[in-house]
Amino acid sequence: MQKINVNRKHKDKLFRTVFREKKDLLALYNALNGTDYTNEDDLKITTLDDVVYMGMKNDTSFIIDHVMNLYEHQSTLSPNLPLRGLLYFADLYRAHIEPVKRRLYSESPLLISTPQYVVFYNGTKEQPERKELHLSDLFIQKGNFPCLECTAVVLNINLGHNRELMEKCSTLKQYSQFVACVRDCVQKHKNYETGTEKAVDYCIENGILSELLLKNKSEVVNMILTEFDEEDYREFLREEARDRGLAEGRAEGIAEGRAEGLIILCKDFHLSYEETLTKLIEKLSLNPEKAKEYLKHYWNQEEN
Repeated sequence: MQKINVNRKHKDKLFRTVFREKKDLLALYNALNGTDYTNEDDLKITTLDDVVYMGMKNDTSFIIDHVMNLYEHQSTLSPNLPLRGLLYFADLYRAHIEPVKRRLYSESPLLISTPQYVVFYNGTKEQPERKELHLSDLFIQKGNFPCLECTAVVLNINLGHNRELMEKCSTLKQYSQFVACVRDCVQKHKNYETGTEKAVDYCIENGILSELLLKNKSEVVNMILTEFDEEDYREFLREEARDRGLAEGRAEGIAEGRAEGLIILCKDFHLSYEETLTKLIEKLSLNPEKAKEYLKHYWNQEEN
């Protein structure tokens, strides 16, 4: 895996940079919601600039027509996105009501903007056009009428997906084309940096995000390399977790095999259930819960 040495200061992701102009963000909102707002002043940016994740600002939030929007780009999906969204919205609402927070204790309702959470996915794993992730799926206790919910609507924006949305928002379509071009060039040249620079040059020549790329070529290249580096880091964590899981699985298998053998031996010598339990704890250094689990499973196995 190629290692890239890049500046590790907090950086915007490319998606956030592409949609940092109000006109582009407004066009994206219109495409998603079937609206036709044209006045950029109707859109109020509320992004929390001091909130970072893995060294990169990755959220864009804004209010328009009493709807509080949180847009997030992800190349790796996590089931914990709704929880992150809930925490982010809590900070947004806290800042939003700060000037009138005393009204929280009044007898009249303090009306707040309606939240909308959209995650734009363009990772390399297959995902449906649209899916929903729910905070309630993370609750330990199910079916107890929880008082909280947060829904992340995940949209696949890889090239060829959500075509209708892409046709309604030219900037989103060009972003999708640009990402696909970068991936193709990196694969062709077998080098992140060379491939990225070739992709940027190609897109400039062919009118794909050309205005942004012409003005910010070196910045964009650095962003992409940083994102590749973050992907490498996440893949490392995934591989480490897989290896750890395999090792733990092997250890568990060995312990279970030893427990089964000892239980059979104890039964051959006509030890009681309680005496066998004691032997499992003493001889194999098992905690009582695990020992009971093995004993319950194997004690009557021969009779079954």
